[in-house]
Amino acid sequence: MRISNRRIIARAKAALLGATFLSGGLTSVAFAQTAPADDATVEEVVVTGFRGSLISSTNAKRESVGFSDSIFAEDIGKFPDLNLAESLNRVPGVQLTREINGEGLNISVRGLGTNFTKVLLNGSQIAVASSGRTDSQNQNREVDLDLFPTELFTRLDVNKTPVASTVEGGVAGVVNMRSARPFDYNDRQITYSFQGGYNDIAEKFSPRGSLIVSDTWETGIGEVGVLAGVALVRSKSRTEGFETIGWSNANLACPGCNTNGGNGFNFATTVPAGVTSNGLVPGSAITTSTLAGLNPGTTLVQLSDALIPRLGRDMVSEGKRDRDSALLSLEWRPNDDLNFYFDTLYGKANREFERIDMNWIVRNSNGMIPVGVQVDSNNVATKGTFLNSQFFLEYRPYDEEVEFYNFNPGGTWKINDWLRLDGQANLSRSVFFREAPTILINSPFTTVEYDNTGGQYPSIKSALNLNDPNAGWMWAGGRTNIQNEKRVTSGKGARFDLTIGDELGMNIRAGVSYDDIGRTITALDNSARWQQAVCGGGGITPTGALPTPALPCNGAAGSLIPQSALAGFIVPGPTNFITFDRRILDTAQFDAYNGAAPFTASAATGAASGEVGEKTKGAYIEVNGTTQVLERDLRFNAGVRYYDTNQLIEGPQTVNGVLSFLSSETDYDGFLPAFNAVWAVRDNINLRFAASRTLTRANPSAMLPGTVFSDPSAQNATQGNPAIQPYISNNFDIGGEYYTGGEGYIGVALFTKEITGFTVQGNTTIPFNQLGVPYDQLTQLQQQAITNRGGPDAATVTVTQQINANGILTIDGAEVTWVQPLDFLLNGAGFTANLTKIEQRGRGTGAPAVAVGISPWTYNVTGYYERGPASIRLSYVWNDAQISSGPNQNSVPVAQLRTDERGQWDLSASYEFEWLPTSPRVTFDVINITNEAQRSTFEYDNAAFTYYKPGTTFLVGIRGKF
Repeated sequence: MRISNRRIIARAKAALLGATFLSGGLTSVAFAQTAPADDATVEEVVVTGFRGSLISSTNAKRESVGFSDSIFAEDIGKFPDLNLAESLNRVPGVQLTREINGEGLNISVRGLGTNFTKVLLNGSQIAVASSGRTDSQNQNREVDLDLFPTELFTRLDVNKTPVASTVEGGVAGVVNMRSARPFDYNDRQITYSFQGGYNDIAEKFSPRGSLIVSDTWETGIGEVGVLAGVALVRSKSRTEGFETIGWSNANLACPGCNTNGGNGFNFATTVPAGVTSNGLVPGSAITTSTLAGLNPGTTLVQLSDALIPRLGRDMVSEGKRDRDSALLSLEWRPNDDLNFYFDTLYGKANREFERIDMNWIVRNSNGMIPVGVQVDSNNVATKGTFLNSQFFLEYRPYDEEVEFYNFNPGGTWKINDWLRLDGQANLSRSVFFREAPTILINSPFTTVEYDNTGGQYPSIKSALNLNDPNAGWMWAGGRTNIQNEKRVTSGKGARFDLTIGDELGMNIRAGVSYDDIGRTITALDNSARWQQAVCGGGGITPTGALPTPALPCNGAAGSLIPQSALAGFIVPGPTNFITFDRRILDTAQFDAYNGAAPFTASAATGAASGEVGEKTKGAYIEVNGTTQVLERDLRFNAGVRYYDTNQLIEGPQTVNGVLSFLSSETDYDGFLPAFNAVWAVRDNINLRFAASRTLTRANPSAMLPGTVFSDPSAQNATQGNPAIQPYISNNFDIGGEYYTGGEGYIGVALFTKEITGFTVQGNTTIPFNQLGVPYDQLTQLQQQAITNRGGPDAATVTVTQQINANGILTIDGAEVTWVQPLDFLLNGAGFTANLTKIEQRGRGTGAPAVAVGISPWTYNVTGYYERGPASIRLSYVWNDAQISSGPNQNSVPVAQLRTDERGQWDLSASYEFEWLPTSPRVTFDVINITNEAQRSTFEYDNAAFTYYKPGTTFLVGIRGKF
């Protein structure tokens, strides 16, 4: 369905663009304010609790000039949310990425991925060093929000249209997290909370609690305030499910076969020893005629294209996910014109869990024999028996540490009635370190009965008892890995803003800023030495020289764990397959080999080692004011921001076994205009207009240098591209709200984004001496080839790398919000609801058809009842199915990864005992009431890619204040 806002916005573009770029002319408009009459009587009605937070959010929206949504402290603290990401999930246009255990992790806004959203802490840039979801990796500009507890924050703002004073970097939008400060409260206040959680899959108790102490004093030097808070979580987590590495099909040599790509493995060409069923004779050849006879009703062409899960596996992830957070905020008001603050925030997470998988080996030349295979119209295999199959156990005990700290001093000086100066600085650093050893052992050969005719994922049943430690497990063909990863993010900056004029009327703001941010990924790998010691015959120290050729992992004599000792470390697993006793790591001398792990170019997650540093100077000027249009107030903000970015990119490259490091420095700058206006056509009706230009800097993963030659004459190479330019988006918005009283309003927003800067693989031809590869690192053959082409100055190399394309991705969207008290039906009742529709289309070279990871439809609804001491809220959040990757997955051209639609019910109920000390409120929360799973597929609905069951979580707690 085509969104109707496209035509409306198209007609508004010219006027909005003109207002944006000619913002300077607005200073000559007459500005007016409406003051209350001298004899006006104002009756103050204080509304607290959830409805109070809704009123604050509604008032903030009403007073905002741009398109924005806000969540206030009561809302954050009293929703059944585990962190800030889940709180933001209820904002129109916001979608949530969840960890496999169900906890919220990243957010995306208005049809773009998580790295297009800029996240600020108290107005300053931050970054959290983390690798993202367990089954994927971040290496771009995402901010994992699971480190930030709801209890330590008072307000979240989602700004969907920028103003010139906003820090640039968010094409999709900017989220500002406002931490608690002492002057947010009246005098002394101590707030406490404690909850005990129980997850029906983990079946363990998980406590969490917080304590916030705040006080203010009148002193001889003015008013002083101190706020300190801590929030602690001790979470026991368990997730069960199913995973694959995509789906693939066999490579068959027959007429018309393998026309649909893939070809990821081979069937057996000779009947193995021990296989005697179905008339097969060990040692005899398996021809296409043999395969046709074994699979009646399925043609050889269908058999060649039959998709089965590659490394399809049952999985369990179980362990602890602990988090400690602390906040200290100081404020000082020497007088009414001066205010200073100093905010500090610290967070630490420790995640120790075991991730175990039992993989059906479908890859390379695994030598299976298919019998009775059936396929559907999409060539997805629905049934079959696979002789000579094998499994491997993948045992991965994770140990992850994340630390984050932020210092944020600032202040405001009201110099006089028409002049105000604001200043702020920030310093932040985050460190992530992951140890994730892998131990992999193989089963004996067995028979698999495969059934994909129903359920959320295929049934892969073995004739072998996979939960029997004595079933004949072996090292042969196995492996061990030590692949660690360290990430560091850092940021420092300062900004100063000068406001000239009436803060409530006409004013001009100007400011300057400086930001220095960096991200480093360091991969460490000692797999080869550890494997040689553990199962390859031993005889090598943690730093010793490797034998040439490398010896296989077969548990030979001299190994730390020889084949004869292997079964002694195997134990029955938590579900239907084996695992390892953790003491295997001690016997395998893991600590010694882990501590000596050397640097390597890429991590097990796929993230590349390297460093990206960005220093940005910014300046802006904007005009804020009110004028009259048809005798009604029109409030506006218009301005332009200038940015100048210096990027330093550093990374490793290995040429012919020689490791070196490359660095590249680039500069770019530009202007970002912004215009916002809201017109009060009636006392209870606002109309909004906005036009802006925004940017998001390129993905660091595509910028890291490094050269790989693809031919022996050094004539063709692939390379990173540090010179990639940012994504740029031109944005247009129109909408408005009808305010029905109290917290109630109905809002509509229509928007469009036209985004350029997407990258594609491109080829450029440059002289060899511009490549950044030392001539003496080439082989003799390559040096001779360069000499034959005229030498390093003249010989050219064709370089394949990511370049900016000319295409444009257009995103059209509509948001509808309805907040409605229902006191006329039931005093204290009401609901909030919003719906977002996204439509995408690409045109031109290099533009994607859609931005991945975005649901075309999303909505959420919350019904609430709050009266006296009782409060209850029931919420439902639903995301439509979405495309999660580009095409050509596993070399199947049409195949994309897709995420199923998903809805989640949450409940929050409480009762306050006002007559008891501290007015304690007993709480009861239920998260994911209906135990909804997370599921993704490989192009087709019956080709499950991942399936995770996070379970239902129940929390009982108490909170109060005094």
